[in-house]
Amino acid sequence: MFATEYNILFAFLTSFLTTYLAVPKIIFFADKFRLSDTPGERASHKRTVPIFGSIAIFSGFLFSLLFWAELDKIQFILVSFLIVFFVGVIDDLLGLTPYKKLIGQIIAILIVIYLGDIKIDNMHGALGIYDLSDFPATLFTIFVVVVIINGFNLIDGVDGLAAGLGILSSFCFGVVTFYMNHFDIAIISFSLMGSLLAFLKYNFNPARIFMGDSGSLVVGMILSILAINSIRHGLVFETISFPNKGPLVAIVFLAIPLFDSLRVFLVRIRNGKNPLYPGREHIHHALLDLGLGHKRTTGLLYLVSLLLIIASYFLLPININTAVAILAFISYLILLIPFYLLRRRK
Repeated sequence: MFATEYNILFAFLTSFLTTYLAVPKIIFFADKFRLSDTPGERASHKRTVPIFGSIAIFSGFLFSLLFWAELDKIQFILVSFLIVFFVGVIDDLLGLTPYKKLIGQIIAILIVIYLGDIKIDNMHGALGIYDLSDFPATLFTIFVVVVIINGFNLIDGVDGLAAGLGILSSFCFGVVTFYMNHFDIAIISFSLMGSLLAFLKYNFNPARIFMGDSGSLVVGMILSILAINSIRHGLVFETISFPNKGPLVAIVFLAIPLFDSLRVFLVRIRNGKNPLYPGREHIHHALLDLGLGHKRTTGLLYLVSLLLIIASYFLLPININTAVAILAFISYLILLIPFYLLRRRK
């Protein structure tokens, strides 16, 4: 193994151990100073649970990158992560309107685009889009990152769901980037996976701690950088070459939060509601209302996400637009089943 490959392993272990050791201390601190989430109208839990699991997640992730990543390659990515993290912390402490959170996210994205030189400048024919000039590329990148960040934020409504889906996504992105020799991105992927895996022990039902907005927003931001990398570079190994399938790879690795959030946004707009404000229209709410409970809801959505990823392998040889359309159709069909069953009950 090369030194960079060892770095990936050590990055995973560093983030895992740091987060694993930090979570109990944060639970104690949050209990002592009453930094807890109180059940409300939308809550799926019935007791107060400490928040700020994000501190443990982000600490493990950040220490891992400081130790094992080549910082000169990712310094502006790190700055963007810090901005989104602190926006989330302020929201957890004081509460921010969706528009103020959106401004913070856009600032972080612009830093990545103009200082980190990371943006989507080619969609390889997806939606009929190929090369993008500077301004359209900037707007499109902002849109994609905002959708991913908020999609992941909104899926964080059941014990262990966001952390588990984040583990699966970061693992898949990590494997792909490892085999494509993008070791700096692979280190980011496996560092995130290590932190979330350690956090999941305390976040799985019954959850002893939540990641809060500061956690879900920063995890969404990290995953959006991984998605942009996949969109730009496709899927090219020694034995596999699909340079134009990057959009499909990015979408399927984030399928549940992406398609569920887009479905909810469309439903809210149709009903004359603000799509940026929270509600109980998400897939996990429907599964809970069907009586599945936290563990079965989380496990079922893990399984659906995994099956969609496996199924996407058979879509790789197909035209990119056809492949994305098939993936979207299957995903929406699956997501609509619980709501259909609920309507049958009434």
